[in-house]
Amino acid sequence: MSVKNNNSKVTLVGAGPGDKDLITLKGVSAIEQADCILYDALVNPEILEYTKKGTPCIYVGKRFNNHRLSQDEINELLVSKALELGHVVRLKGGDPFVFGRGSEEIDYIESFNIQTEIIPGISSSLAIPAMQGIPLTKRTVNESFWVITGTTSNGNISKDIQLGAQSSATLVILMGLRNFSLIMEEIKRYRHKYTPFAIIQNGSLPNETIVIDTIENYKNTIESIDYSSPGIIVIGDVVAEHPSYLDEEIQRVLNSYM
Repeated sequence: MSVKNNNSKVTLVGAGPGDKDLITLKGVSAIEQADCILYDALVNPEILEYTKKGTPCIYVGKRFNNHRLSQDEINELLVSKALELGHVVRLKGGDPFVFGRGSEEIDYIESFNIQTEIIPGISSSLAIPAMQGIPLTKRTVNESFWVITGTTSNGNISKDIQLGAQSSATLVILMGLRNFSLIMEEIKRYRHKYTPFAIIQNGSLPNETIVIDTIENYKNTIESIDYSSPGIIVIGDVVAEHPSYLDEEIQRVLNSYM
């Protein structure tokens, strides 16, 4: 490691769900003051325009089967750059503490007695359904929502999906598109077949897409999934609040009689 810079500090900043205007003012301020930026795959590159001229911006993104650096290498790079340059901003999509491994990075950085700060971001699990007019909770419909990873560290679906399916909660599943069929088959065991769901990809961006159907018809939507793009799955009766749901439901009924 380099000799410690007296101003060594690492700030974890949540970049929000994608739209560059959905990062917090405090997050923008940290980026403007940073001496180095390490950013993830889900961060909108336009956010990097807030950096000072000449600030090094290092891509350390991890996507399916395409990891630029391992998590251990990212941890080491955060420390080395903080010691060398001063204030490093670790820029993560969404919120750094929602499946972002932010706490692991903080623990490692603080083991070197380097100052840290956490600036929360708007999680895609909250923002993306809301921007589509889907409330995660609604009086008389449900009383809670679960945010669940769709892919565990060993590649399987989380056991919490089974537990959540047995409740009336809205299920918001992140990183679950590649296990979509497994997830929906598990949901079908506990929810009524007319339970609506939505697949929202590239949320909050100009190329955002949404597909809505019911769990009995989930196989009809598989071909619409773009596995190269990030997306979330929202399952529950609240999905029926989407403005287009009624029109699509009428079309599904008509098709069933054809």
